[in-house]
Parts: sequence; structure tokens; C-alpha cells
Amino acid sequence: MADTAVTKALLIIEKCADAKKLRQIAANARERGQISVAHAADLRLYEVLPSEKPGTLEHDVWKSIHALEDTLTKERGTTTRLGRTRPKIARVGELETIKDLIMRKEPSEGFFMLLERQMPELTFEAVALRHPNQFEAAVVEAAEERLRAAGISL
Repeated sequence: MADTAVTKALLIIEKCADAKKLRQIAANARERGQISVAHAADLRLYEVLPSEKPGTLEHDVWKSIHALEDTLTKERGTTTRLGRTRPKIARVGELETIKDLIMRKEPSEGFFMLLERQMPELTFEAVALRHPNQFEAAVVEAAEERLRAAGISL
């Protein structure tokens, strides 16, 4: 794609709220080797998929879940769902699930998967840092430390 075509595609992606169209844009971009356009379409898709109100902790949690599930589905060629995270959220809610994962001694598998796929802003640690008033100081500190230890500064 020429630079003008990439710019045009990015503008379309930025304004698009249709999941089906965003998936098609991403697929077309991958076929053409335009990984940056595909990545932008994917990130926008993860922004529009959650049914929760944008800007809320719940929206950010589901954005992260959709991102990891969609990425793993593409890589594995079969539908992939987070089989421990989803049920835990159903039992205790988004806040407690994130808190528990952040306070674990070792980072979750999802943390590493998101880092490997260049999406550190979608880790639950990053989500907690965007919503610090909803967590105890120890949780926020643990999230900061985990990201710092991974060499991530947001």
C-alpha cells in the first residue's frame, strides 16, 4: 500500500465501529502484508467489541480479554477462549479477578502473551494503572512493579 492508502485506511479504522468491517480490513491488510494497518484494525476491533461502557474498568478488562482471545484464535486457527479468566469473572467480577492476578507472585500467562504480541497496554496490570482509584495502593504498586520488571513504561 502506498503511504496515502495506509493513511486513508488508518482514518477509516479510527472512525469505524463495525466489528465485521474491522475484521475484514484487518484480513485484507494481512493479505497485502500491511501489518501496521492490520494491527490498527485489530486494536480498534478490541475497543468496539465490549458491551460495557467505554472508559470503565469493565470495558478495559473485556477489551483485554477480546484482544488475547482473538489473537490466539488467529494463531491457532481455532476459537480460543480464556477458560479460567471468564469463569472467575463470572464468579467474583472484573475487579477481584484483576486484583488476584496482579497480586500473584508470578505474572499470568496472559501477561506474557500480551507482551509478546506488542500489546502491553492491554495487560491487566496496565488496566489497573488506568483505574488506580478502584484498587488498593498495594495492587497499583504491584502492577507498576511488574510492568517495570518487564521493561514496560506506559
